Amino acid sequence: MFLRNLQLTNFRLHKNSSLKFSENLNFIVGGNGQGKTSLLEAIYYLTTTKNLLGLSDTDAINFEENYFEINGLFEDLSKNEVRIFCSKEIPRKKIFLNQKPVGKSAELIGKFPVVTLTQADHYITFGAPAERRKFTDAVISQASGTYLNILLEYNKILRQRSSLLSRIRENFDKSLLDELDAWSESLIKIGTQLVEHRLKFIEEFNGYLKSSFYRIMKDEEIPEIEYSFYGEKISEKVENKFTSLLKEKREEEIRRASNLVGPHRDDFIFKINNLELKKFGSQGQHKTFQLALRFAQFFYLKNKLSRTPVFLMDDVFGELDSFRANKISEYLKEIGQAFITMTDFTNYSDLVDKEKDLLINVSNGVCSYV
Repeated sequence: MFLRNLQLTNFRLHKNSSLKFSENLNFIVGGNGQGKTSLLEAIYYLTTTKNLLGLSDTDAINFEENYFEINGLFEDLSKNEVRIFCSKEIPRKKIFLNQKPVGKSAELIGKFPVVTLTQADHYITFGAPAERRKFTDAVISQASGTYLNILLEYNKILRQRSSLLSRIRENFDKSLLDELDAWSESLIKIGTQLVEHRLKFIEEFNGYLKSSFYRIMKDEEIPEIEYSFYGEKISEKVENKFTSLLKEKREEEIRRASNLVGPHRDDFIFKINNLELKKFGSQGQHKTFQLALRFAQFFYLKNKLSRTPVFLMDDVFGELDSFRANKISEYLKEIGQAFITMTDFTNYSDLVDKEKDLLINVSNGVCSYV
């Protein structure tokens, strides 16, 4: 799968940009604040319907306009046109696939797989458990519509149960406790399915991670991801553990009006040579782990979906040492279509295959081919 062309209207600095891409590497070069990352952001919208930077949709509208529009054509065995329209005057953005309205964003997730490698990946290894859950959930959701539906259902149960816990705390009523038990049963049932999917994923994904890590570091270091359920490695049946923890935390949950137990609180422990990365890893080891995670994600999705994901890399080379930069350069030759932003192309001009790759210059929202 690859993105053939992209049209932007009033999208950040891009008043009217129209581009045709290479099926291989597309280097997007320009100074800071010129609109390079906006191209990646637009592609991410087409593949996920979400904002790459985690901002609201209206933030991406050009300051002088009231709407933005993104159009893209994906080619695989068939051609698919995706259109995203967002207006300050309409509460929700509109999504179209082959000119037909898409009711829910979930309908598009996984149809056009995407992998992002940005400076924000720093938070996956250094940050809170929520960052690692976000990464893992995003990967599995692209590969499995079943998992995405379970995740959406679980989050719905969390909201309902949280609201009920608040009502019990404010106005204690024994009848509400029966309702809490019913929601707890649903939480255990759906939550257990979520954990089991995650465990299966980690078991399989570790192989991809080790392979990617080896390409960068050879066999000097061995990475691993371990699933932590409420601070513990799961050593018994998930449902039994979940049930006992909910009973143990019942009074505290009511007192705090908060869901304290479940996969929404779990963590993924990253390790190198059996040592926890977050506690003992060097800056270089963190960076290598972040790179390996994304390449592992790429090949995992490619094999699971039998489609080649689009790879987005935002100003990553500038923060890599020469050793890792060279290794990633070699690795990119095995990737299908990739979009790579750079502020300075001088040191990486030898990456370009003039017959296959494309070099795009961006200046104040205006794109030109070099």
